[in-house]
This record gives sequence, C-alpha cells and structure tokens, in this order.
Amino acid sequence: MKIFSSPALYIQGPGALERAGAVAAASGRRALMVSDTIVLELIGERMRRSVEAAGLAFHSVSFADDVTHANVDRMVAQAREFAPDVVFACGGGKGIDAGKAVGDILGARMISVPTAASSDAPTSRNYVFYSDTHALLSVEKLVRNPDAVLVDTAVIAQAPPRLLSSGIGDALVKRWEAEQCIASGGPNMHGASATIASSLLARLCADVLLADGPAALRVAGSGAPDSAFERVIEACLLLAGLGFEGSGLSIPHAMTRGLSAIPEAAAQLHGLQVAYALMVHFRLENRPEGFVAEMRDFYRAAGLPATLAELGVTTVDESVIGIIADLTLKAPHTLNFERSLSAADIAEAIRSVEASPP
Repeated sequence: MKIFSSPALYIQGPGALERAGAVAAASGRRALMVSDTIVLELIGERMRRSVEAAGLAFHSVSFADDVTHANVDRMVAQAREFAPDVVFACGGGKGIDAGKAVGDILGARMISVPTAASSDAPTSRNYVFYSDTHALLSVEKLVRNPDAVLVDTAVIAQAPPRLLSSGIGDALVKRWEAEQCIASGGPNMHGASATIASSLLARLCADVLLADGPAALRVAGSGAPDSAFERVIEACLLLAGLGFEGSGLSIPHAMTRGLSAIPEAAAQLHGLQVAYALMVHFRLENRPEGFVAEMRDFYRAAGLPATLAELGVTTVDESVIGIIADLTLKAPHTLNFERSLSAADIAEAIRSVEASPP
C-alpha cells in the first residue's frame, strides 16, 4: 500500500501572515495561538489583528524551553476554558510541535505558522516530546496534516542564520534517508510504501539546497528575502516535509536517540544533529571519499557540523561513541537500511567520521 499526505493549503511569501484570519475562518471561529514567549512578542499582535479582523475570537498561550509534558499540560489548562476550534502553531520546530500537541489534546484543527525554517515540522503530522534534560521522549502523530501552512518569508528572513542552517540540515538528510528506506522496503511515516511523488520531492529538496543553500544563508537575518532564499525556504518546509513523511526515515533520524543522550549534542538544534548523523550514514553506505569531501565542503558553506566536536561535544571517546551507537541501534528507523546493522557497525562509522581530515 502506498500512502501520501500533505497539508490542505500552503501559502508562502512576504506578508503571508496577514492572511491568518481569513485562513483560520475556514477551520473555526475561536483561534488559539501557541508559541514560545519570543515568538509571541514577535508576531502575537499581528496575529491578533488579522484574526479579529476576520471576525474570530483570539487567545494566546506561550511557553519557554522544550516541548515537555509539563509545558503542554499547563498551556492546555490555560486554553481549555477558551475552547478553541483552531490552533495556530507558531515558531520554529519547538513552537510548531507545541501547537500540535496542544491542538491534539484539545481536538482542534491546526494551522502552522513558522517564524524560522529550522525544521520541516510545519507540514507534517508528527510532533516530539522532550524531557526536562532535552532528551527525546516520544514522537506523536496528529490524525491529519495541518489544515494550512502560512510561511511569511519576510518574518523568516529575520531569523538568525544558525536557525536556517538547522533547517537546511534537517531537510538535506531526507534525500538519502528516503533512498535507504525505499531500497530496504522500510515503511514511510504512514507505515506504508513511498509514492513516486514523495521520493522525487526528497531528491528535489536536496538539489535545491545544494544549489542555493549558501546564498540563502547570506540573506538570513536581513529581513529581505530574495529568490534563492524563497527557494530554500520552500525546500526546507514543503519539499522536505512531504518527502520524509511520504518516503520514510533512516540512520540520521535514528541517531537523534543516541545523540540526545550526550548532553552537549542534546543541546544542539535538531537539524544540526541529523546533519552530523548524515555523515555517519554516508560511511555506513561506503560512499567514495570524493563524494564525502564534496559534502564536507557544502557543510562548511552551510554552517553544518561534520564531526562531534563541531556539534559541540568536547570529549569524544569510546564511551561516548558506544552510547550513541547502542541507542541508535534501538531506534526503529535503523531498520530502514539496505543491510542489517550492529552497534559495532555504527560505532565504526562514527570513528571513521571523526578520523576524517578537516
């Protein structure tokens, strides 16, 4: 069985935020904005004006730090009396995930409003819970993809370049994860097989990022999106989201289980974690040295970590490598690989990455 899913509506461009009220009116009459405290300050008033101008009631709740059960439960308690029928999940990956979690519990429809392209969370039905120590606890799923995705590139172009580097990392890995998942007969995020469309979207995503990623990063933080920036944002949010959900994941996302057990790596953005893990993935595939060297050149241009040290890990020894390898092997996505892997295979690939010339 092949299954493909997507948001009902995707809108991208400068000023897209002004459509929030009109888009929400198609899904409900009482709109709740969920975000972290920084994003609430950044776009909260614009969201309120747009929603109320469309004749809808508006309320907001916010959080700090990670998407934990405690943070989500507190926001749900604050919003329950308001009884929203549509939730705006606003922010980067964490804000989007928090909005999904709150909307899921309250049974509301969901509209994602990314303010940074740090991950491909806006289009998918997945969301992640973390512990108070930043360790990944679980990956949950909405019953459907978001009703709409509003991508205001003038807002996203204000975000720091490091957030876009994370988004490029998270999106880039999807091509090679899709290839391994399809080759091994592994399931996509629906427990089914990939469509032609999803596999091509994952490949196209990487092509756009490799061509335009460094140029887009030069614009990041300026607030002035150009054509390269627009293409990269579409790749990071739309192409990557549809590509991974429809094609499946492999080693890079499996390794987040291991990396999140190392405090310094756990503190890094998700996209930077999986970008490092893609280097390990390439070693497990026995990619030619020339190919790996070219990818390392791109990593330098895109601000991505190619070693554990570049990911912030100060001590890389056999204990650290063993923890990462053992926990990675336990992640279900590790099965989506062309050959059966052991913890020793993963550990040896990590050693090979760490021994690579700079």
